[in-house]
Amino acid sequence: MFITFEGLDFCGKSTQVQLLEKYFTSKGGNVKIIREPGGTPISEKIRDILLDKKNSEMSIETELILFSASRSQLVNEIILPGLRKGTIVISDRFHDSSIAYQGFGRKISLHFVEELQSFVIGKAIPDITFFLDIPIKEVIARKSKVSKVDLDRIESSKMDFYKRVRDGYLYLADKEKRFCTIDGTLSIEEIHKIIINKVEELEKA
Repeated sequence: MFITFEGLDFCGKSTQVQLLEKYFTSKGGNVKIIREPGGTPISEKIRDILLDKKNSEMSIETELILFSASRSQLVNEIILPGLRKGTIVISDRFHDSSIAYQGFGRKISLHFVEELQSFVIGKAIPDITFFLDIPIKEVIARKSKVSKVDLDRIESSKMDFYKRVRDGYLYLADKEKRFCTIDGTLSIEEIHKIIINKVEELEKA
């Protein structure tokens, strides 16, 4: 099973990834948790470049290609081999992030971004994608609690950018049947319960 989590920064994805890992582990499942960008030695080096605020002059084309390169390595080195072995792979972000962040957020040709992601992921298509949706005002509220020093290059983006990214996710949620949209303002426990119910439905299918 291949499960991905998506959403705006500060939506609570990472917390839910950890809780889902505990759920599967408690049932004796073999679970592999990965994050994007990153997850392999090569991908982690690309992550450092992408998120470093010192790289403020990075072009949007370079950003897209670096995210895609990191993802390609992750797919071929970790995801596909893991799925072949029967491992449950859970990813904190995947290709949908590029469609939302670079396609909508950076306004790069949506057709090009979608075609590139299709090429990059190949057969590594998620069985289900949990989209934790939070309104922009919630992003502002949660972001304000984080020191500016601790924000990475992407997290330092302006709210207009995040509005476009959210539009991208809503576009995907409407387009992709594998998307499960969850109100990200619910409590951690409520969100986790919804996720478990959906996973159990998927396991029975």
